[in-house]
Amino acid sequence: MKLKQRVVLLAILLVIFIFTKVFLIDNLDTSAANREDQRAFHRMMASLHVELDPRLDHTLQSPWEIAAQWVVPREVYPEETPELGAVMHAMATKKIIKADVGYKGTQLKALLILEGGQKVVFKPKRYARDYVVEGEPYAGYDRHNAEVAAFHLDRILGFRRAPLVVGRFVNLRTEIKPVATEQLLGTFMTVGNNTCFYGKCYYCRETEPACADGDIMEGSVTLWLPDVWPLQKHRHPWGRTYREGKLARWEYDESYCDAVKKTSPYDSGPRLLDIIDTAIFDYLIGNADRHHYESFQDDEGASMLILLDNAKSFGNPALDERSILAPLYQCCIIRVSTWNRLNYLKNGVLKSALKTAMSHDPISPVLSDPHLDALDQRLLSILATVKQCTDQFGPDIVLVEDRMTLSHL
Repeated sequence: MKLKQRVVLLAILLVIFIFTKVFLIDNLDTSAANREDQRAFHRMMASLHVELDPRLDHTLQSPWEIAAQWVVPREVYPEETPELGAVMHAMATKKIIKADVGYKGTQLKALLILEGGQKVVFKPKRYARDYVVEGEPYAGYDRHNAEVAAFHLDRILGFRRAPLVVGRFVNLRTEIKPVATEQLLGTFMTVGNNTCFYGKCYYCRETEPACADGDIMEGSVTLWLPDVWPLQKHRHPWGRTYREGKLARWEYDESYCDAVKKTSPYDSGPRLLDIIDTAIFDYLIGNADRHHYESFQDDEGASMLILLDNAKSFGNPALDERSILAPLYQCCIIRVSTWNRLNYLKNGVLKSALKTAMSHDPISPVLSDPHLDALDQRLLSILATVKQCTDQFGPDIVLVEDRMTLSHL
């Protein structure tokens, strides 16, 4: 064999060797990642039921200090949280030492300070569990139980980007009014035998108060994020116009995602994939109202999209608002870890997991059965949407490997 032929043969063998090695390594890495996704899913399922127990392993720390230490740029709380039950117990039971009108916004809420100085947001009950909110997908008052359910769905999906939420009953006469600011106290009234308040917000009206059952009001309590993590507000690229007859660009331009990909912070980093995770999350809960979103300040697109304000959810179990999924079906990309988790949750697992996760809550049952059934149906729609993408572009383009190392020091 001539030297030139030998060189060519060796070059071909070298290419085959390199290709085989790379192919095997890639498959081994992918297989290892998939196995880790499966292990993470089983760990989540094993820790679904959280008992509200006041006992803490770290006896020298308050529950508020523990929860504050959990927060990092890509997570609000870690995967393994043995103290979660104690933190949520404190949220549901600690003495209220101050009550004020809620921070700026469109919906009624109160800002409470709990014993130990922890700020929480209280959202009152406005609807019965089986009430169906008709009209636009973002219609109606905030749903306090939706905040509770959304937090547990965040746990189940493995995102861990939603602040902690728990249900709580408060006595407006003995727990709130004695510690209320004049501004909040001025919005209290009595309707029949019930104590009510209407607060201060864009849509708050004296004619539309939230009323307790007598003096006892059911609501949700959301843990305020630590002040050392200031938030930055962003306009959602797939936000609605909220103006009749005026469409946003994404509603008529099927190539809209290409434009989004050319703008910061969606041109690099994890933010666009966070947007798509959030679209999946919002579609499952029926939230079509995420016109803005928050991240941590000065993050240059590296920190997570924080899943705040999920109360415009679980309004109508019969309405599947497909437009919420626009970031997914227009961009046709999804994290491999998210895709794996969604597949683990099909065949009724999602409904069962969420029902179990919420069963410990003080206001349980949190959701009516039609809403739980709707989750499983919506999951099938998400899986079908991803399949359409993979059929069109191939799994190598659609399924994106993006696993960021998370540390809780």
